[in-house]
Amino acid sequence: MTVTVDPRTRGLTGAEAARRLAEHGRNEVAADRRVPLWARVAAQLRDPLITVLLAAVALTLAIGDHPDAVVIALVIVVNTTVGVVQEVRAESAVAALSRLSAPAARVVRDGEPRKVPSAEVVPGDVVALAEGDIVPADARILDAAALLLDESMLTGESLPVAKEAADGVLWAGTVVLRGRALATVTATGADSALGRIAALLRPRPEPTPLQRRLARLGRVLAAVAVGLCALVFVLGLVRNQPPGEMAVTAISLAVAAVPESLPAVVTLALALGARRMAARRAVVRRLPAVETLGSVTVLATDKTGTLTEGRMVVERLWTPHSTATVTGLGYGPAGEVLLDGAAPGEAKALLTAAVLCNDAALRPPAARDTEWRALGDPTEAALLTAAGKAGLDHERLREDLPRVAETPFDSTRKRMSTLHRGPDGTLSACLKGAPEAVLDPVVLAEPPELLERARHAAADLAAEGYRVLAVARRDVDHVPDPPEAAEHHMRLLGLTAMADPPRQSAAATLAACRRAGILPVLITGDHPATARALAVRIGLLDASAGPGAVATGRDLVTGAVADPTGTRVFARTDPRQKVDIVQAWRARGAVTAMTGDGVNDGPALRQADIGVAMGRRGTEVARQAADLVLADDELATVVGAVEEGRRVYDNIRRFLVFGLAGGGAEILVMLAGPLFGLALPLRAGQILWINLLTHGLTGVAMGAEPVSPGAMSRPPRPPGQHILGSGVWQRVLLLGLVVAAVSLGAALRAHGDDRPWQTVLFLALLTAQLGTVLGLRDRLLTRANPFLPLAVLASAALAVAALYLPFLRDVLATEPLGWADLAAPVAAGLVGFAAARLCGPGG
Repeated sequence: MTVTVDPRTRGLTGAEAARRLAEHGRNEVAADRRVPLWARVAAQLRDPLITVLLAAVALTLAIGDHPDAVVIALVIVVNTTVGVVQEVRAESAVAALSRLSAPAARVVRDGEPRKVPSAEVVPGDVVALAEGDIVPADARILDAAALLLDESMLTGESLPVAKEAADGVLWAGTVVLRGRALATVTATGADSALGRIAALLRPRPEPTPLQRRLARLGRVLAAVAVGLCALVFVLGLVRNQPPGEMAVTAISLAVAAVPESLPAVVTLALALGARRMAARRAVVRRLPAVETLGSVTVLATDKTGTLTEGRMVVERLWTPHSTATVTGLGYGPAGEVLLDGAAPGEAKALLTAAVLCNDAALRPPAARDTEWRALGDPTEAALLTAAGKAGLDHERLREDLPRVAETPFDSTRKRMSTLHRGPDGTLSACLKGAPEAVLDPVVLAEPPELLERARHAAADLAAEGYRVLAVARRDVDHVPDPPEAAEHHMRLLGLTAMADPPRQSAAATLAACRRAGILPVLITGDHPATARALAVRIGLLDASAGPGAVATGRDLVTGAVADPTGTRVFARTDPRQKVDIVQAWRARGAVTAMTGDGVNDGPALRQADIGVAMGRRGTEVARQAADLVLADDELATVVGAVEEGRRVYDNIRRFLVFGLAGGGAEILVMLAGPLFGLALPLRAGQILWINLLTHGLTGVAMGAEPVSPGAMSRPPRPPGQHILGSGVWQRVLLLGLVVAAVSLGAALRAHGDDRPWQTVLFLALLTAQLGTVLGLRDRLLTRANPFLPLAVLASAALAVAALYLPFLRDVLATEPLGWADLAAPVAAGLVGFAAARLCGPGG
C-alpha cells in the first residue's frame, strides 16, 4: 500500500491546541466521583467490629455508665479516623502512580512531531500511530500502511480489523497491532467512543487474596471471641456481678480480643509498599500486586532492554567478498568502518539498503543532553549510526530515493521490505530481516553455495552473541500489488551483526534472584545462538551448556519439549508460546512474574501473576497490560520490588502475632482471674484503653517496619500457605500464655499484699504487650522506623497518665501506684520482650 503522507502537514499550532484544550477539556474519561467524607466514615462504621462497639456505647449509656461510654467512643473515633486517613492516602497514592504510567501520544504541531500526554490531545490534532500504540482519541485516517487494529475492547470481536484511509474512523482505546498511520482527531474525552462506555469499563475494586484470607480469619476470630466472652458474661452473672456491667465488659473484651485495626495495618502496609517501590523506580499500577510480589517463585524475563542495555551497536559487517569492523558506541556518529577485505563498495551498498529499509531516526544532543537519541526501533537506529560512520547521509539518501511502498515487519514474516523511486525514475526494492527469513531461495536469486556461506557466517556471528540481520536488494520495473510480491529474485548484499551488551547489573540481579529462591527464565524472540550466548555471559547457563539447553518456539509446537518448566532459555518464541510457557509454570503451582516491553509480550504479561513492563522503552500495550512498570528499565528494580512485597507480608504477619497474642491474653485473664479470686479482673474501659494503646497507634506503626535482614536469602512463601502458617499460630499461643501468666502473677501478688491489684493488672497487661511489640522487631535497634519506638513510648506515657491524671483515673477506675507497685508492670514488660525474642522475631 502506498502511503502518501503530505510532508507539508503541519498540524495545529501550539496556541490553537491550547485554545481547543480549554474549549473541549482534557482527553480523559470522566473520573470516578470522589467519595465524600461522610460516606467514608459511614463505610468504616459498617464494619462488624465497629458495630459491636457502637452497641456497647448504647448499652453503657442506657445503664448510665458514662465513663466507659466515653472510652468506647474514643476507640471508635480513633479507629475510624485511622481507617479513613489510610483509605484517602492509598487512593491518592494509586492516583499519582496511575498518572506516572499514563499513556502518551505522538502528534504533529507547528510542523514538528512531538510527544504529549494523551490527556492533552485535542480535536484537530494530527496523531502518528505505530505498532503497539493505543489510539488516544476518535480519529479519521489520513494515510495508513498495513494498519491492523484490535477493537475487541469496544466491539467484543476477537479478530483484529484491517484499516485503510478509505475506512475512515479509528476509535479511542483500540490498539495498533501492526503498521502505522496518520489520523486527524475528531472526538476526545467524554465525546469519544471510549468516553461513552467508560462507566462499563470501570470494574468494582475487589479485595486482594490476602485481604480475603484476613477477612475469613477475622470472622473466625470474632466468632471464637464472642463465644468466649459469652462465657465470661455467664460466669459474671454466676458470681452475682451486675448484668449491665458484665454485658459491657463482655462486649469490650470481644472487641479487644480481635485486632480490629488489622484493616488499617494492611492498608498502610500496602500503601507504604507502593510508595517505597515508587521511590525505587517501580510504579505499582494495581495495588494488589504489592502483596503478590513477595511470593514470586519464577521470574520470566525478556532479553532486549531488560537483561541488556537495549541500545544496539553494529560491530561487524559481512558481504559476499569482504568483512568489516565498525567502531564506536551509542547512536553518535563517532567511529569508523574498518574493512577487512578489498570491497569497500559492498559495505556501502549494504548500509545504503539498510538505511532505506528503515523507519528510525536519530536526534542529535539537545541543550542539556550529551547523547544522541534514537527515535524508533533501536536496531534500525543502529543501522543509521553505522551508515553515518561509513560516510553516508541517511537523510540525503531518503530524499534522493523516496519510499513509494512498503511491507512492514511483523513477528510472523520476520522481515520488512520497501520500494523506492530514484532521481531517474527507476524503482528498487530493499529488504532486511532475520537470516532464516531472508536467506531462502524463495527470496534470493543466489547460488546455493553463497546462501550456505551466508548461513554459516550468520550462525558464527550469532554464536558470538550478535544480533544478525540479512539485507538484500533488487531493481523492479513497477510497484507490485501487493508490495511484498517484490520479495523475490533479490540479490544478497550481506549481513549486519549488532551487539546489545548485557547490563552491568544483569548477572548480579539473577544471582540475587537465585539466592531468594526465585528461578530466572529467559524468553526471547531472538536467535537461539544469541540467546545462549547472552545466557552464558550473565550466568543463566554454564559455558559448557550445549545448543540443546535452549528451546525454540518450534520445539514447543512439535512437542520436542514436553515440559517447558525444565528449560531455562527459550528463543524464537511468538506471543502464544510465551503465554504457554507462563501457563505451564502456573499449572505447577509457581507464582510467576513476567517482564517485557513489546507488543508480543502483552498476552504473557497479562497471563502472569505479576506483569512487569519497561517504562522507558516499553510499548503502551506492555505498560497497560502490566501490574508493575519499571521507570528505569532495570531488572534489578524487580528484585527490590520483590523485597518490598516480602516486607509487607512479614509486617502483616508480625502484627497478627502481636495482636492475636495480646487479645488471647486478655481473654485468658478474664477467664482465669475469677478462678484465682479476682472477681472482675478488668473493667470494660480498662480493656478498651489497653486495646486502643496497643492495637491502635502502636499496631499501625508495625506496618512500617523495615525489611528483615534475611528476607532475600530465604525461599518465597508457598502460595497456599495459611496466613497463620509456618509457626505463626504456635507463637501466638505461646506469647498469649506468657503475657497472661505474667500479668496475672503481678495482680495476684498485689492482691495478696492488699494493694490496688486491678490497676496493677491493667498496667502489667499493657506493658507486657508493649514489650512484646519491641521484641518482635527483626532489627532491634534500627532507625529505619522511628515511629514504632515513638508509638511505644507514647502508649506507655498514656498508660501512666491513666493512673495519675484525675480525669482518666475517674473514667478508667484506676488508682495511683507507688514505686514498689510499678516494679511488677515494668517486669511484665521485660518478660514480654524476652518471650518475643525467644519465640523469634519477624513475620
